[in-house]
Amino acid sequence: MTDPSAADQTATAGSAVSPAETPVARLRQEVLAAAHRIAPSGEQQGRSTITLERPKRAEFGDYSSNAALLLAPAAGAPPREIAERLGDELASTLGARLERYEVAGPGFLNLFLSDAWCRAGLAVLLAEGESFGGRPPGSGERVLVEFVSANPTGPMHVGHARNAAYGDSLARMLTLSGDRVEREFYVNDAGSQIRKFGESIQAVARGEQVPEDGYQGDYIPELARTLTDAAALEPAELGTAAVAVMLGRMKESLSAFRVEGFDHWQYESALHEGSPSLVDRTLAVLESQGHSYRKDGALWLRSTDFGDDKDRVLVRSNGEHTYFASDIAYHQDKRERGFERQINVWGADHHGYVLRMKAAYEALGGNPDELELLIMQLVHLIRSGERAQMSKRAGEFVTLDDLVQEIGVDAARWYLLARSHETTLDLDLDLAREQSNENPVYYVQYAHARIASMLDRAGAGRVASAVEAAGSAGSEGAGAPLHDSERALVLLLLGFPGELDEAVARRAPHRIAAHALELAQGFTAFYRDCKVLGAEPEDLESWRIALSVATMATIARCLGLLGVSAPERM
Repeated sequence: MTDPSAADQTATAGSAVSPAETPVARLRQEVLAAAHRIAPSGEQQGRSTITLERPKRAEFGDYSSNAALLLAPAAGAPPREIAERLGDELASTLGARLERYEVAGPGFLNLFLSDAWCRAGLAVLLAEGESFGGRPPGSGERVLVEFVSANPTGPMHVGHARNAAYGDSLARMLTLSGDRVEREFYVNDAGSQIRKFGESIQAVARGEQVPEDGYQGDYIPELARTLTDAAALEPAELGTAAVAVMLGRMKESLSAFRVEGFDHWQYESALHEGSPSLVDRTLAVLESQGHSYRKDGALWLRSTDFGDDKDRVLVRSNGEHTYFASDIAYHQDKRERGFERQINVWGADHHGYVLRMKAAYEALGGNPDELELLIMQLVHLIRSGERAQMSKRAGEFVTLDDLVQEIGVDAARWYLLARSHETTLDLDLDLAREQSNENPVYYVQYAHARIASMLDRAGAGRVASAVEAAGSAGSEGAGAPLHDSERALVLLLLGFPGELDEAVARRAPHRIAAHALELAQGFTAFYRDCKVLGAEPEDLESWRIALSVATMATIARCLGLLGVSAPERM
């Protein structure tokens, strides 16, 4: 079984090819260049919206472009006429790489590429290896991804698990795309909740009833037994000691869930240390710029000046700082550390917090577009048709550890990432445990293992010679005509850089999961239709072995970005 940590390392290894140099990106540049020759002003205006996409049906070509529809007004001709002219231009410049083109509908240009183009494309993929589709390490922005940041007053539940899987996968994708990524966990270890946490533990230690608004659950009596002098310590001190224990357990749970490598553990309590503290200094900045005012004995932020629906309290009339004041100071600290982009992965209960945080960030002098606040939606675990409820204080929740024990790390991470973070997720535990084609993570991993087994039978020497042969033949277009299943699989493989770009731009790891599933399905169809080992002549066998090698590597890369293992045996 592939070591997930090894997959993490290879995700950024090598000298990455700029996506502008990949075969599909080069083809798009050819389309743009042809468009410029036909209608220079129209191409410049529509450059960002001219698309080159894979049609859903093979009869509509390998790629389709809307260029003619966008160029027609500037060119002063009907879109279908422009599409014909564009097709002729591309036929001239692409030569043998373009088999034919067709104009469809109101003016879409459908391109049918030659086998030589597909073979050359696979040769590029094989030559670039792990760097295919990525960007040079460190060539992008300096980005801070803050995620998980679970309150340390109880075990992490499945909502935190979704946040953890998402933030970790997003960081992996950003790294492969060249960004200098740092990961951070913000620890809420200050305020009244810590005292309440200590009071709950102390009540149990003394044999008393836990306060009605206190924390419940089996972990409270366990902490009361673990912590020395729990019955005698001052509640806030006891709460702080309990937080340290819970954080240690969180780190263990996250490590077991393959979420590791936080560069910073930022404590809320540290924001209040010193004289003046970071909170005090931040409030002084806001006051000096006229962005705060006093009313009814409290200090308010003029957040409505920056798009919020109402002004917000920073310091209550009793002199106590609000959580919002701490959060503003925390983001000021991030700004002072020089990050070009800050990404916060927040829980669903933070939806109403977005406007005020953006307003505060702008009031501090920051560009609100540099601050991304991503809201995770809820997770419902489905077991025998029933939903498990989760509440820290009531003590009724399914923990991250429970989830991993029940369905394993691979299934847990896959299902938590396979849907957009913007949608509520129903995780079917029964399906996640199935070892069948109905279970997508099993299906994808089985495809990887199946290829590994086949290549093992071929032998390392034969595989190496096949990859070398496919690389040298790629530029010559040698070999028998491609089967439809071969062509479809090649196009899926060459589509990985574009899928990565889209996944990064949309902050959407679920697109990587979907691409992995498509690759597994594409390989299954290819393996069904095309004999690999023993195919004749030898150059055909070599080509198909090389295609299998590329597929296995790309599936493994997708799984690595998701934090899912790529087994070689199942």
